[in-house]
Amino acid sequence: MKPFSGFWKTRWATCLLFLLLMESVPLFAQVSWFAADGYVKYLASTAKYPFLDQRLNDQLIHTRLNTHWYPSNAFRAEMDIRFRAFYGSSVQKIPNFLDHIRSHHEFKQLDRVLWHRDKSLGYAQVDRLWLDYSRGNLEATLGRQRIAWGTALVWNVIDIFNPQSILDFDYEEKPGSDAFRLQYYTGPVSKVEVSVKPGKDKKHTVAAGLVWVNAFSTDFFALAGVRNDRWVLGGAWAGSILKAGFRGEFLVSAPPNKNAFPTPPYLSYFGASIFAYNKPVFSGVLSGDYTFSNSLYLHTELLYNSNGKLKNAGVFYVQARQAGMLSPSRWSVFQEFSYDITPLLRGSLFGILNPNDRSSVVVPQLTWSVITNLDATFIAFFARGKHFTEWGDYGTSAFFRLKYSF
Repeated sequence: MKPFSGFWKTRWATCLLFLLLMESVPLFAQVSWFAADGYVKYLASTAKYPFLDQRLNDQLIHTRLNTHWYPSNAFRAEMDIRFRAFYGSSVQKIPNFLDHIRSHHEFKQLDRVLWHRDKSLGYAQVDRLWLDYSRGNLEATLGRQRIAWGTALVWNVIDIFNPQSILDFDYEEKPGSDAFRLQYYTGPVSKVEVSVKPGKDKKHTVAAGLVWVNAFSTDFFALAGVRNDRWVLGGAWAGSILKAGFRGEFLVSAPPNKNAFPTPPYLSYFGASIFAYNKPVFSGVLSGDYTFSNSLYLHTELLYNSNGKLKNAGVFYVQARQAGMLSPSRWSVFQEFSYDITPLLRGSLFGILNPNDRSSVVVPQLTWSVITNLDATFIAFFARGKHFTEWGDYGTSAFFRLKYSF
C-alpha cells in the first residue's frame, strides 16, 4: 500500500499547488509590480508509426504559469513554470520517453520528475528564468531566455541558439537557452546585439554578434560568431514586394567537425556521414506570403543545405541535429493555405516535401474559438514515403486539443 499511497499523495500535492496558483492570479494582477498569466491544455492523440506494431493512444495535461516581476523601472524578471502529466502508450512503449520530452541544458536542468509509472509520467520544469536591466538604449538580459534570431516563418537557419521545428505545435514558447544577451538600440528599428550561451566545453558553446538595420523599408540582419567550435557567418532580410511578404536567410559555417560526434558504424551502409563533409556548409531559406482581402493566406518557403542528403535522409536525422541543421535533406519545400471559414473558425493546410526522395508530410488543422480564452484545435500529420526517406517513417497521427488561457 505504501507505493500506491505515495503515488496518490504526489498527485494530490500537484493538484493542490496548481489550484493555489490559479487562485493567486487575480491577486497578482492587483499589484502593479507583479503579474501572472498562463494556460491549461488538454491534448488527446493517436499515432501509428511504421516501426511499431501497436497504435499509440495518449492523454496529456499541460499547464503553464508565467510570472513577471517589475521591481523598478530599470529591472524586470520572469520565471515561467511548465507542468505536464502524460498518460498512455507512449510512456510505456517508447524507449527513454523522458529524454524525448525534456529540454536539455548545459549546467542546471531546473526540472523534476514528479512520478514515473508504467503508463504515466508527471514532469515539471522551469523553462524561463531571467533578469533584465535596461538603461537608455542599453538592455542586458541574463538567464534562461528565448533568443529568437531569424525572419522566415518555418525554417530559421540563423537561429543558432534555439533551432525549432514547426511540427512541435504544442510548445508555442519554444525552448530557451541559458545565456547572456546584450542589446544596444541605435534607432527605433536598428540595434547591435551580442549573445553568449556558455557550455562546458567549446563543442557546446555558442557566441555571436548581430547587427540589425532598416533601409528601403526592409530590415537587414548580419551576424558572425562561433557555434559548437565552428565559425558561422550569416545574414537575413524581411520586407515586401507588391504587398507580399518577402524574407530570406543564409548561413555559412565551417565544415562539421568529424571528431565532435562519433559516427555509428551502420550509417556507412546508407551513405557518407554528414560529418565527412569537408567544405564550408551553406544553408539558405527563401520565404514569401500573401493575405487576400477574403482572408485567404498563402505561404511558401524553400530550404537548402549544401551538405544535405539526396537519399536516405531520415537515417541522418540525429546527425543533422548535431551539426546544427534544420533538416538532413538537400532541399525542402513548404506550402501553406489558411482561410477564415467563419469569424470563429479557421482552417489551414500545409505540407513539407522533400523533392529528392519524394517523401512528404501533410498537416491539416482546424481552430475554433469556443468562448473567450477557450480554443479547440484539431490537427493531423499524414506522412508518406519509402523507408529511410526523410518522412517515410514518420507515420500518421491525429490530435485534439482544448486550451484555456488565463
